[in-house]
Amino acid sequence: MSEAALASSAGLTWHVAQTQSHREELVAAELTKQGFSVFLPQYLKQVRNARRVTNVAAALFPGYLFVGFGPDVRWRAVNGTRGVVRLVMAGESPAPITKDIVEGLIARRDARGYIALPPRAAMRIGDSVRVVGGSFADTLGLFEEMRDGDRVAILLDLLGRKLRVVIDEALVEKAA
Repeated sequence: MSEAALASSAGLTWHVAQTQSHREELVAAELTKQGFSVFLPQYLKQVRNARRVTNVAAALFPGYLFVGFGPDVRWRAVNGTRGVVRLVMAGESPAPITKDIVEGLIARRDARGYIALPPRAAMRIGDSVRVVGGSFADTLGLFEEMRDGDRVAILLDLLGRKLRVVIDEALVEKAA
């Protein structure tokens, strides 16, 4: 969303639209054509392919984007837009979200318009790790790889067997 569009969104109420899988950018373009204010927060995601690492734009909230409109707007047009599954509703009308959420995300954008994510703990393949929560709490293992959605693959030694487990990154820390 451009700075000019943000400035003109002062009297708008923000809502969340659910989109079809991987259609967030298409929906943003369609809604913008219809005159709606749209904010699609994106970040730069590292993608590995054939020994090459590239950064690609990815939706911060896959399958969702923010739509701003006033009380006199025909909001049902959003639901009829190509690629939109539905507006998130509160009963018979769209559920508004606080303006602070959208403004907070906008404030976290870098110069290129991407949301700056906090740096991840630097773990390398083969590093010793400890599971700090969940079913495998206090189990030691080896770091294998980082996955999408803040998930990590680790190799645990359980009952004399090596077991590959994919768990939430927050549940894993480097072992001392």
